[in-house]
Amino acid sequence: MDDFLRLSADTSRFTYGAPRAFAFGDDGGLLWFLRSTGPTDAFDSLWVLDTATGAETRLADPRALCSGSSALPGPVPDAGTGPVPGVLPVAERRLRERIRLVAAGIGSYALSGDGRSAVFALHGRLYRVAAGAAGPPEEVPVAGPAFDPRPDADGSRTAYVTGDALHLAPGGRISPADGARWGVAEFAAAEELRRSRGHWWSPDGLALLAARVDESALPRRYFTDPAHPELPAEDFAYPEAGGPNADVQLWVLGPSGARVRIDWDAEAYPYVSDAGWATGGAVIRDAAAADAAASDTAAGEILLTVQDRLQRTVLLLSADPATGRTRELSRTEHPRWVDPMVPGTPARLPDGRMLTAADTPGGTARALAVDGVPLTGDGIQVRRAAGVHGGRLLVEAGLRDPSEQQVLLLDPETGGVTPLADGPGVNSVLAAGGTLLLTRAAADGIRRTVRTPDGREFTPVDLSQPLPYRVAPVLERVTEHGVPTALVLPRGHVPGRRLPVLVDAYGGPGYQDVSAEPRRWQAKQWWADQGFAVVTVDNRGTPYVSPAFTHAVYRGFSEVTLEDQVAALHALGARHPDLDLGRVAVRGWSYGGYLSALAVLRRPDVFHAASAGAAPTDFRHYDTAYTERYLGLPQEDPGVYERDSLIPDAPKLTRPLLLTTGLADDNVHPSHTLRLSRALTDAGRPHRLLALPGVTHMTPRGTREKVMALELEFFREVLG
Repeated sequence: MDDFLRLSADTSRFTYGAPRAFAFGDDGGLLWFLRSTGPTDAFDSLWVLDTATGAETRLADPRALCSGSSALPGPVPDAGTGPVPGVLPVAERRLRERIRLVAAGIGSYALSGDGRSAVFALHGRLYRVAAGAAGPPEEVPVAGPAFDPRPDADGSRTAYVTGDALHLAPGGRISPADGARWGVAEFAAAEELRRSRGHWWSPDGLALLAARVDESALPRRYFTDPAHPELPAEDFAYPEAGGPNADVQLWVLGPSGARVRIDWDAEAYPYVSDAGWATGGAVIRDAAAADAAASDTAAGEILLTVQDRLQRTVLLLSADPATGRTRELSRTEHPRWVDPMVPGTPARLPDGRMLTAADTPGGTARALAVDGVPLTGDGIQVRRAAGVHGGRLLVEAGLRDPSEQQVLLLDPETGGVTPLADGPGVNSVLAAGGTLLLTRAAADGIRRTVRTPDGREFTPVDLSQPLPYRVAPVLERVTEHGVPTALVLPRGHVPGRRLPVLVDAYGGPGYQDVSAEPRRWQAKQWWADQGFAVVTVDNRGTPYVSPAFTHAVYRGFSEVTLEDQVAALHALGARHPDLDLGRVAVRGWSYGGYLSALAVLRRPDVFHAASAGAAPTDFRHYDTAYTERYLGLPQEDPGVYERDSLIPDAPKLTRPLLLTTGLADDNVHPSHTLRLSRALTDAGRPHRLLALPGVTHMTPRGTREKVMALELEFFREVLG
């Protein structure tokens, strides 16, 4: 590998050493976070910043706690064994895949209700530490490898999962041995619905709201490692499009073994996308948020968000924990699907009113409403409701170009807007007790600022590798649809020199490629410096332009995706004559891999070579929650799935195609790539296949950079 690829691999794409996973505690007096010791250290430690002084203290060093740890997480222990140094429990490893966490060491933590202490799991061991503690964290005895520990309000007890059962420390097992998984999020929730947890303490610490997950009806997916034929196959339950989903129930587990099931029409609304306890006008979704609530208030209400299978209707329900009875608080409907891209809604405001997300008429903007009354309009593309500050709503939204994001203060009475962080780039916010953490990501890098109510400011230390490139992509909106595009040219490019084009894009729902976040442009600049004009296109279906823009892929990925990519490429070629549209390569991973293979199979007149990584080649074999949201049920409209499948196009291949898959990918199973490879072979169409033993969907530990080097060699060969 060359210097950039080696640096990118060693620093995990310039993320090691950067603080992450921030959470306020002690009513804004403490700022907790994770950070490793430098740009090549993969092991995150737990830190706390005192917002009175700005002083940072490391509270937990994973290497000191597990001195026998291997450099990175190793093989998976048997579920019945105790914690093993250097080994991740199966549930923890899979959750890290779901939330795309590549760092080692302490992956996550949870705060007590007052935010003055935290618990975390490390290789199956459970630890507790308090801010200001003089010694090392206290290890808490557990019944087996601990997963997702959560402390109660005062931190005296911790709930955790081991062996798919919910336990207390001190205490013991509190979930019944009924064959179900307790206290965890099922695959669909963690991968597609943004709910990665499955148990929640009541504010008074007397009861737990717990998910019961029955996956017995689901088909199994299997993995074997060809590099280690002596090891047994690994399997897991996978909800395939058109097939059964996990049966998810919510139960209140109270003192003395009391159990109450939360009752809603789960047959009509099978997806639980959010849950938590409400108190003092706030929703307690996790311990990190509990510091803003009155921890001495008795539990009185549970709020849960449920969706129908096709996600056209989303209900916010209030549940009585004593009886399990529910009542509807709000209903959001859309004839295609309710867009899940507004975290923080629906929720109850401090005065008891309901904050929900809704589309403006014509689908021109994603808006907020209070008790059903619109609060924002066409000029604001709401992306996240971030809480309350000084009596006004904190909102992350787009006011200008979709590549940027601002932080706004929104008056819940009048809808009046005051910009709080309006500089160029992607601005975000975290708040508690009047203290703010403001983050701005722009071309010059990423800066984080803690701002206290009395006007003091601190900057959490960032030990990550400085970005090697300052990239200023040419951003343009093209075609009649206003499609966002970006163009990156080689440094020192001389106008008039014709360049082969590399389309480097994702193109799928839920992810925005054309963003002012600077780290994502580093690899694109490297590609440009290899002699390409690098083009990125956010076709219709991607988020943050408008709801109508996103919903354009309803009941059909392939046609809209490819149409917009081709039209945008031609529009950019007309504006920038140095783009040689007679030499166009395309690369991508996941949906981007689908786009890449789709491009050379169906438009070989435009795209002359492709590298397709982890491509979902037939959405009939992808998961329920994602696929059915956009394409519907395959039983109801099989033609949609047939049109979007790449398998029937295999005999049409006339361009060079490199297929890549990780053989341990539990998101886009390697069978997707292998099915397309088999179809190409059966049709006598030559292609290349790169199968990576032990590699997951995230391509960690330098795998992505090694693949990039191979792609470069491939493109240079086939483009000439």
